Order: sequence, then structure tokens, then C-alpha cells
Amino acid sequence: MYNIIKIAARNLWRYKRRTLLTSILITLGVVSVLLFVSVSGSFKNMMVGQITDSMIGHIQIHKKGYLSSMDSLPLDRNLNEKQVKKISKLLKNNPEIEAFSPRIRFGAMFSNFSETTNIRLAAVNPEMEMNTVPLLAARIIKGKKDGLIGRGEILIPELIAKGMKVKIGDSIVLVANNKDGSVNGQTFTVRGVLEGISGPGGRDGVMHIQDARELLRIDSKEASEVAIRLKNMDMLHPVYNQLQQELGSIKNKKGKPVFEIHTWEKLSPFFNIARMIDLLTLFIKIMLVAIVLVSIMNVMIMAVYERINEIGTIAAIGTRPARILALFVTEGLLLGILGTIIGIGLSLGGIAWMNAVGLSFDFGRQKGLLLSPTIGATDILAIAGIVVAIAVLGSLQPAIKAARMDPIKALRHV
Repeated sequence: MYNIIKIAARNLWRYKRRTLLTSILITLGVVSVLLFVSVSGSFKNMMVGQITDSMIGHIQIHKKGYLSSMDSLPLDRNLNEKQVKKISKLLKNNPEIEAFSPRIRFGAMFSNFSETTNIRLAAVNPEMEMNTVPLLAARIIKGKKDGLIGRGEILIPELIAKGMKVKIGDSIVLVANNKDGSVNGQTFTVRGVLEGISGPGGRDGVMHIQDARELLRIDSKEASEVAIRLKNMDMLHPVYNQLQQELGSIKNKKGKPVFEIHTWEKLSPFFNIARMIDLLTLFIKIMLVAIVLVSIMNVMIMAVYERINEIGTIAAIGTRPARILALFVTEGLLLGILGTIIGIGLSLGGIAWMNAVGLSFDFGRQKGLLLSPTIGATDILAIAGIVVAIAVLGSLQPAIKAARMDPIKALRHV
């Protein structure tokens, strides 16, 4: 086997130009794929982080049926105090969970004493919310960020602040219906203005959970949802499956599930964009396969036709067809390995350069988001494996042709 590798390497060295051009094509394919995977993966992870760390969390737990009627923010589908305590105990004992935050979501009428509009509110415990969605404070574009929110204060969306001409420190009135349909109103002070993460049409504000309970006349510590933050995002689906086993199996008196659990993928439309990015990555990998396959097949077919006399000579002196086959396959293998090694080296250098320079972009109202391209060892090994395997596959047909060549006809070839 060593002799075959040595002869194959000498053959590639004899045809330097062809070997160089083929290696360059393979290298360009590898570099294109690895750079695209690293940049697109960085973009996807950044946007997922922006969404989960500033609003949604990684996982949410609701009472069964809440999500299907979430647009109306129903208070009659809240988790009761006993259920919230059961969830809290379970989450505290899970080593993969970093933080969680119970919330009350409801709709209210917002008045500046001269005009009235509707607003959607998330009532939270400030400390627990900041631990669960640490980028929430970064969405405050006006007002104090420390501590997030205090009693008697409210964070309002930018759309309402501009439309209603409300400023920091102004007093406003919130009017909301509680579960039994009665109406209650309270005065609050505007602490800050929130950037709408879902675009300029966002109408979501934030207030203290104790204020919400008073406004809605809720005596118990119930919640509309419990948002969860994981220590490691890679554990999203294992933790989700574990929670499904522990909570999804709990039934009510009618034999129906009590809780429903959803990952951010179910709760955010950005998941569809993330899937498109993954699809584009797959398409780029297919293009790499095509480039390598065509390059290797082309160079090996040319090698066979140019070396017909040589093939006839080595066959005539007793070289078995299997060894001729192995020789040409080894040449394809060495071409694939050479192009892959160079491509990986250039890709790692390109990724290091991009991180050193600092690539930034704007996404909506968010300015100067910094990309940090990275590539995992798994992706590198997968791409390398694909390239080498396709290189061998591409050289197989020309190698079989060479192995089956009639020595007499080959020696007569001009």
C-alpha cells in the first residue's frame, strides 16, 4: 500500500499544473463552505440570542390551552399558585436551568388623561426577569436601566410613547378587566421607553408583578407563564424532553394534560428564518460536493486518457487490475486530502481575521451588532469527510476504466 501511495504522489507531482488547478478548485469549495457555515451560524446564534435573551427565554411553561388563545391574553388560563410552586420546585432542582421567571400577561387601556389606547403588558419580578432575559434592560432606549422596574412604575413601548406624547416621569392610568369582568384602574409613573423587538408595531410594556396583581385584583401568586433560561443552549431539547416527561404526564380530573411546554422555536417566527439558514447551508454543501466531484472526475479521466500507454505497460508486466484501480483511486484521494487541508487552513485563517477585524451589521433598530464567526470541530471533520469521500468516489469510474483496459490495445494506442 505504501508503494501505491508513493507512486500516486509522484504521478500527481509529474502533472503539477493539473494537480494545482484541481487542488485550487477543491480548496475554494472548502473555504466557501466553512466560511459560510461560520458566518451564517454566528448570525443565527446572535439573532436567537437577541430574541431569547431579551424577551422570550429558552423555554416557556403555560397552562394547557393558553398558547392557542395567547392573542387575547386570557386571565382564566393562568397557572394557579399551587401549579406555579410545583413548577418552581422542579426547575430549582434541575442543574441545567440557570434561571426562571413567572409572568402575568394581560391587556389594558393606557391613558395619558387626554387620549386612550390599548397596551399589552408583561408583569414580572425584576430580579428574576433580569436573570432569565438579561438583554431586556438593553431594550430600554430612554430612562433608567438599573433594577429594570420598581413598584408604581411602567416601561412603555416606543410606539405608544411617541403616539401619545408621553415622556419619562409622566403619570399615566392603566385600566384593566380582571377575571370576573370587573374594571379597575391605577396610576403609574413612566420609568422608561422600550424598543419594540418585533418591529415598530410593538405594543408591549413591562410592569412590576405585584402592581399587576393589585390592578387585576389577584390575591394568589398565579402566573400566565414561566419563562426559563438554560445554562447551555445545546441542552434545549434534552431539557424540553425532560420537562415533558415530568410535567406533561400530569393530568387533571378529566384526564387531560395540565401543562404545556414550548421551546423558543415554537414561540418565535424567527425559527423559520433559522431553518432557511440551515437549508442554505445544506445547499452550499451540495454545491461543494458538485465542485469536488466534477473536478476530480475531470482530472482523473484526463489522467487515464493521457496515460493509456503507461497503463498498458504496467498491465503487460503483470500488474493486477486491482492495483491499477487502487493507484488511480489513491491519486484522487490524495487530491482530495491536499485540497481539504489547504482549504481548512485558509478557512481558519479567514475566521481569525474576521474576528480580529470585527464584522458588524445593523438589524432594524439594533445598531452595531458584532458577528463572532466560529467553526466547530464537528463541522470541520464533516466537511473534510465529505470532500475526501467524494474525491474517492469521483476517481472511481476513471480508475475502473483504467483497470479494465486491454494491455495490447493500450500499448497500440497513439
